[in-house]
Amino acid sequence: MNVRTLAGVFILLLGIALLLNQGRDFGPGHIFAYFWPSLFVLPVGLFMHWLYFSYTGRRGVGLLIPGGILLTVGFICQVAMLFNNWEYMWPGFILAPAVGLLEFYWFGGRQRALLIPISILTAISLLFFAVFTLGSLYNRFLNDIPFLPILLILGGAAILLLKKKQD
Repeated sequence: MNVRTLAGVFILLLGIALLLNQGRDFGPGHIFAYFWPSLFVLPVGLFMHWLYFSYTGRRGVGLLIPGGILLTVGFICQVAMLFNNWEYMWPGFILAPAVGLLEFYWFGGRQRALLIPISILTAISLLFFAVFTLGSLYNRFLNDIPFLPILLILGGAAILLLKKKQD
């Protein structure tokens, strides 16, 4: 990476931090509290990918398993830290080994047996993401927006006010 790319990433992250700050104090503790995945977890995952693609000459395919896991976990933790939604992001930890194994499958010998755990872990993770996200949206519509009660009132009023055509 060149200096321009690093500066761009730093300025972008600083802008996101300031946007999400919402008038609170801002300092090194705030940066470490919210960006620890980007500072500590993601660089290790990127380093393992760099080792595989550049340093080992694509002979150390085993580096991609922990690299993929760390990148996925780092991304999940970063999103959860920024938006304080750990209760919805935890299925990403089930997805992380599937990503590492998928990279191992893709760049390795393409052993078909790896597709079984990849598929199972991905399906479980997506199922939990869907259930908890849809459950949250359902609760939001029932609690925050009185969508269902309004719909029931309108339906009942329509039944009572609109007379059935009698021949």
